[in-house]
Amino acid sequence: MTLRRLLASAAVATALVAGPALAKDWTEVRIGTEGEYPPFNTLTSDGKLEGFDIDIAKALCAEMKVTCTFVTQDWEGIIPALEAGKYDAIIASMSITDERKQQVDFTQKYYSTPPALVVPKDSDLSEATAESLSGKTIGAQASTTFANYVEEKFPDANLKLYPTAEEYKLDLENGRLDGAVDDVVVIDEWIKGNADGCCKIVSTLPVDPAIFGEGIGIAIRKGDGDLTEMFNKAIVAIRENGTYKTINDKYFEFDVYGD
Repeated sequence: MTLRRLLASAAVATALVAGPALAKDWTEVRIGTEGEYPPFNTLTSDGKLEGFDIDIAKALCAEMKVTCTFVTQDWEGIIPALEAGKYDAIIASMSITDERKQQVDFTQKYYSTPPALVVPKDSDLSEATAESLSGKTIGAQASTTFANYVEEKFPDANLKLYPTAEEYKLDLENGRLDGAVDDVVVIDEWIKGNADGCCKIVSTLPVDPAIFGEGIGIAIRKGDGDLTEMFNKAIVAIRENGTYKTINDKYFEFDVYGD
């Protein structure tokens, strides 16, 4: 046998052996989340993560029979950190949009709730239209579909961006904003927990699929399709076996999964 044939045979043998070894053994999954978006994900005063996203993540991991660990990450860097391998999946109330699909893959949705406009309690704003918000300063968290919504639907408003939702809430409380746009559940929970009753919801906003996509999903690094499929099967399973409802009812009075 010639040297060339020997090398070719060795290469084939190596490929046959190494091929299956390249498949990932998902016994451990690292999950990235923000930790600053109650009631979906938040850090407690003693550094523990809690919220709907966190409980859903734990239930999915139990269903998949994998050990999961959590990593907190600032929102604006959350996708780059996934791509860099800091964690394997993002469970942080991320909307499934075409723009994000260019960077990451998504599971099917695990919830879907509408956006809303919140204003100070003494505001005379009574509707959320381009005309009524013209010239008004409206806050939203940066790099979110809510910021995109304000920019597109209220083009004459002055959009003010914040690194976290907590920061726009502070400005709204202190009269530095005319309003803000966020998930209706996030806003409602915040208002209920605000002792001063600073603010009120004007209305929910129409869900534009071109902006908000297909609901809230789990972002997975491209190339990890097996992990995406594992999560998809687990989402279906916890919806069917009642685990999802138990978690849902812990936080909300209605089914946040949506239609």
